[in-house]
Amino acid sequence: MTDIRFGAICWNQYTDWPSLLQAGRYADQLGYDSLWTWDHVLPIVGSDRGPMFEGWLTITAWAQATTRAKIGLMVGANTFREPALVAKMATTLDHISAGRAILGIGAAWFEKEHRGFGVPYGGGAPERLRWLGEALPIMRGMLTGSEPTAAGPHYHVERARNDPLPVQRRLSILVGGGGEKVTLKLVAQHADANNVGGSLDNVRRKETILRAHCEAVGRDQAEIERTTGRGVVVIRDSRQEARSLFASLFDHNGGADPWTDQPVGTPEDVAAHLAPFVELGYRHLIVGFPAPYDEESMTRLIREVKPMLERGT
Repeated sequence: MTDIRFGAICWNQYTDWPSLLQAGRYADQLGYDSLWTWDHVLPIVGSDRGPMFEGWLTITAWAQATTRAKIGLMVGANTFREPALVAKMATTLDHISAGRAILGIGAAWFEKEHRGFGVPYGGGAPERLRWLGEALPIMRGMLTGSEPTAAGPHYHVERARNDPLPVQRRLSILVGGGGEKVTLKLVAQHADANNVGGSLDNVRRKETILRAHCEAVGRDQAEIERTTGRGVVVIRDSRQEARSLFASLFDHNGGADPWTDQPVGTPEDVAAHLAPFVELGYRHLIVGFPAPYDEESMTRLIREVKPMLERGT
C-alpha cells in the first residue's frame, strides 16, 4: 500500500500566530500530503471563550510558507461567504501556492458563532444543505471558467467570471460531512473528494451509501477521493505517557473533555487503529494536532507509523 497519504489539521484555536505558522511549516517539511485548519471564528473544542484565528487567512499564510502540501479548510463554512467569492478566493490561493489549493466546503453547524457574528444560519440543517446544493454548481462553474448564472432561492449570480482560472487543471472540491440523504448525494453529484469521520462501522456505512448515490446519479465512484478524519494523534513509547499528554492537550484547549477512541499510544497502537480504514479504501488519513503542537507525534506518524501501514502491518 504505497499510496497512503496523511493530512494534518493544525487547530487554529487556543494558540498564538507564530506557533500556528510554524506548525504548518513543520508538517510540510515532514512530508504531510495535505495541510488544513478549521473555518470557525470561535473555538469549537472546549470553552468557546478563547483565542481563534480566521481560517482563510491562516491557509493563505501557510501557502506562502510551505512548498509541497495541498492546502485547504476542513471544511469551509458555506454560510460565511457567497459561493462565487469562495471560488475566487480558492483560485487566488491556488496561484499563491503554485497549484496546491483544495476548496473544502460544508453546510456549517455552529449556531453560536453565526448569531454572534451576524451570519445567516437558516432555519435548520435542511435549509443550510439546500444552500450548499445551490452553491456547489456556482463554485464548479467559476473554477472551470464557464461563467455560471444562477437565480436560486438563496444565491444569485450573473455570468460570474473568474479570471485568471486556477493553476490546477481541476481544482478539487472536497465536501465534508456524512449526511446520508443529502450530503453524500451532493458529494456524488459535485465533489472531487469527501471527508467523513467516526467509527469504522460508521465510515463503512457511509461508503456503502456514497456508492449507492453515485450509481443513482451515474457517477463513477472511483473519481471521488476518500478522506477520513481520524481525530487527534499522540505517539510515545509509553502508552501512559501518550494518554497523559493527550489529556493535557485537551485541557489546554479550553478545558475540553478528551475525545474517545483516538489514535493514541505507541506507534504500533496507532498503526493498528488506522489500518482498518486503509483496508476499507480510505488512504488519505487526516489527523488533528491541537496547540501546543506536538512535533514528536507529527514526526513519528510519518516516519514510523506510515511505513507500518505501507507494509500492511
